[in-house]
Amino acid sequence: MRIALINENSQATKNSLIYSILKEEAQKAGHTVDNYGMYSADDPHQLTYVKNGLLASILLTAKAADFVVTGCGTGQGAMLACNAFPNVLCGHIANPLDAYLFGQVNDGNCVAIPFAQNFGWGAEINLRYIFEKLFSEPFGGGYPKERAIPEQTNKKILDEVKAITTHSLIDILHDIDQDFLKSTIDYPEFKELFFANCKESQIAEYLQSVLAQ
Repeated sequence: MRIALINENSQATKNSLIYSILKEEAQKAGHTVDNYGMYSADDPHQLTYVKNGLLASILLTAKAADFVVTGCGTGQGAMLACNAFPNVLCGHIANPLDAYLFGQVNDGNCVAIPFAQNFGWGAEINLRYIFEKLFSEPFGGGYPKERAIPEQTNKKILDEVKAITTHSLIDILHDIDQDFLKSTIDYPEFKELFFANCKESQIAEYLQSVLAQ
């Protein structure tokens, strides 16, 4: 599984800490991590949690990533922004139990973590345990295990409902403010990581045209 890490500007100073812990725990489970930034508070390319929601949808829809780890100060704004876009099922994760149950019961493809709220003494330990439990078992296994089939059925229904209630990403990319779109994706690391891993040529071609403007 290819995992994308995206941090917004208010918590950019923690990117290296989050990335190092995420990478270590993900690799234990056989996964790869791409760091889409922000990389520091003074990074010239600024990302907001709304931009991160758009990025998450682009990465997941284009299959440049299989899973996204993001967040903000409380994690709430990032979760709301991610769930506003198609093909993203994002959970708010504050502790290891949240992480385990989200993966097993909800089988989502994105998590939003509070990187400021309650992020004090021992925060790096909590973060490590979150990633450890999140990737400890294949997603969708159910909890408790005897509830696996109805939980999987509900997840399938939710996916079908969201496909109906959201526009396709390519339509959104055409309709969204083009300056906002370009400001979201116009930085070297995105171009390097995304276009190397994107599997949807229509999305790649449109984003290339936006970047060329």
